[in-house]
Amino acid sequence: QVQLVESGGGLVQAGGSLRLSCAASVRTFSSFAMGWFRQAPGKERELVAAINRSGQTTYYPGFVKGRFSISRDNAKNTAYLQMNSLKPEDTAVYYCNADLEFGKILGERGDYWGQGTQVTVSS
Repeated sequence: QVQLVESGGGLVQAGGSLRLSCAASVRTFSSFAMGWFRQAPGKERELVAAINRSGQTTYYPGFVKGRFSISRDNAKNTAYLQMNSLKPEDTAVYYCNADLEFGKILGERGDYWGQGTQVTVSS
């Protein structure tokens, strides 16, 4: 069983930055691909970043490319999402996702989810 705990959310002004962390309680963290998703009120959940097990491959959808950056520290069992140039439309609950298969993260079918952290961007 994998437990994921997100942290780092909060209130920030437009143009500001936040770094989210996802701590995983699993011995084999390096075996898991990781992803960050978000869900705004009334909207469907969407993928914002994904990273493979080694950290050498990342994926970003167009609407965050150049602003968000995903990374991981396998020694600390932690994945990160650095968010820069934040916009009010980035306001959402952000969730961490883990799966042994990178493709399942990209397909929004990862097995393990955190409880989410709220990000609010004011205009």
